[in-house]
Amino acid sequence: MIAHAPPPAPVRDPYEVDLERFHGPLDLLLHLIRNQDIDIFDIPIARITQQFLAAIRTLERMELERAGEFLEMAATLVRIKAQMLFPRHDGGEEEEDPRAELVRRLLEYEHFREAARVLERAERERAQLYGRGFVEVRPAPRLADQPLQTEWSEVWTAAVALAARLAEPQPGYRFQGRPIRIEEKMELIRQALEKAKRVEYAALVRPWGTRMHAVATVLASLELAKRHAVRIRQAAPFASLWIYPAAPEA
Repeated sequence: MIAHAPPPAPVRDPYEVDLERFHGPLDLLLHLIRNQDIDIFDIPIARITQQFLAAIRTLERMELERAGEFLEMAATLVRIKAQMLFPRHDGGEEEEDPRAELVRRLLEYEHFREAARVLERAERERAQLYGRGFVEVRPAPRLADQPLQTEWSEVWTAAVALAARLAEPQPGYRFQGRPIRIEEKMELIRQALEKAKRVEYAALVRPWGTRMHAVATVLASLELAKRHAVRIRQAAPFASLWIYPAAPEA
C-alpha cells in the first residue's frame, strides 16, 4: 500500500494582518516598515503601498470611522506613489521628497508610542509595590534646610517703595493725622520685648489697624534687625511674623 503524502499547507500571506490589533493606520504602516527592516528615511513607497492595500482588504468588518482612517492613509500612499512617478525638474532648487511629511508623522507617532509603553511599564511596576490610590508621604523640609535667599537690603528697598506708594496723595479730600515716626515704632518694639520673650507683629499693629502703621512697624522691625537688636522669624510662608530679642553675644 502506497502512503500518500499529506497535501502541502496553504502558504499564508505574510502581510495578512488583523487590523483589530493596530491602533490606527500609522501603527499598521510602522509595523510593515519595522518588520521588514526598511529604512524609514528611504521607504520603498510602491511596495509599502501594495502591502498596506493588501492588509486592509477586510475593512468591511470594521466600523465606519476606523475604516475611514485606513482608507485615508491608503489614499495618501497612492498620492505619494503617483508624485514619485512624475519626472523631476532639472532646476536649481532641490525639490522636497514627497515622503518627507509621511516620515515625519511616522517618527512622531513612534516617539509617542514608545513614551506610552514606558509609562505603562512604570505603572505595572508601581502596581506590584503599592495599592491603587497610594500616595507616598513626603516629609516637609526643615526650616533650617531652607536658607533665606533675600538680602535685608532688598527687603528694606521694597518696604520703602511700598511706604512711598501708600504716602502718595489720593484724589479728593483726605484728613492728615499725626505723622508716624519709625523711631517711635522702634521704641514701641523695644518696650514690648522687655515685657515678653517674643512679640507677634500683628499684635503691634492691631491697636491702630491702618496700613501706614503696618508699614511703619515693618520698617521699624527691619531697622532693628539690621542693627542686630532683634531677630525676625516666620514658621512658613504667610504665617505669623514673630519678633525676638537678639541673642546675647558670647
